[in-house]
Amino acid sequence: MTAHAPLAPPAPARAYRLTTARGDFAVVDCPVPDGVEQRGVALLLPGFTGSKEDFTLLHTPLTARGYRTVAVDGRGQYESDGPADDESAYARIELARDVLAQAVAVGAPVHLVGHSLGGQIARAAVLLDHSPFRSLTLISSGPAQISAAQQERVKLLRDALTVMTMAELWEAILAMGPPEEVGGPARGLGGPDQLRRRWFGNKPAQLIATGHQLCTEPDRVAELAAVPLPFHVVSGEKDDTWPVPLLDEMALRLGARRTVVPGAEHSPNADRPQPTAAALADFWDEV
Repeated sequence: MTAHAPLAPPAPARAYRLTTARGDFAVVDCPVPDGVEQRGVALLLPGFTGSKEDFTLLHTPLTARGYRTVAVDGRGQYESDGPADDESAYARIELARDVLAQAVAVGAPVHLVGHSLGGQIARAAVLLDHSPFRSLTLISSGPAQISAAQQERVKLLRDALTVMTMAELWEAILAMGPPEEVGGPARGLGGPDQLRRRWFGNKPAQLIATGHQLCTEPDRVAELAAVPLPFHVVSGEKDDTWPVPLLDEMALRLGARRTVVPGAEHSPNADRPQPTAAALADFWDEV
């Protein structure tokens, strides 16, 4: 159940390239409205085959609560550049260092939020250096590798990318059925044209490398629990990427706040943005 909303960011938001010590990254940066007390800054990291637009519906309710929001395309993801063929550029440690640089560039300390793959990249950044962060929220992002069924879908995509161009693979995906159901990109927000643009924006090496990471990620919850930050675990009522009971258990191991968003699945930020934003802002208010 994904919202079919207009993709344009809210009026005050600005899309630009954020300059960091690790290069430039495409962001949507939404300021706190005039007359609202600024309470903090949130850095939002999207998931596998996703983009900064996955957070479009969170900007307005979060800024209304006093939180400037900065959603970012990671290296080689949609509108952020990266090598097409060099998988080493997308090693987890490299992506974690990118996040540390992004946090500094937008004005650390920030509240860090990662959806799905973005959550595991966020976790790696926090484990590398927690000092630029005020808190960590993991949205539909589990303790280790993705479910067996999802691993099969990701492996299908990774194998195809080694022998087909992005254009050939896109046509094959469309011929097989809805892209999100046959190993293609997640729906996200916007229509077919936006999905196509986002697909062609992704660098093949980024998809291959991060897809491998999703299928092999070790359980690092004990390491994360030792970090002196407040944690928040958010998910929908259903999730086929990491089972909800697994996310419940992870929250307990982290001593984290736990939010289950009614009526949402793997993307509560798109499925039910209002209650998701309220849960995020309530957590940050207490931090």
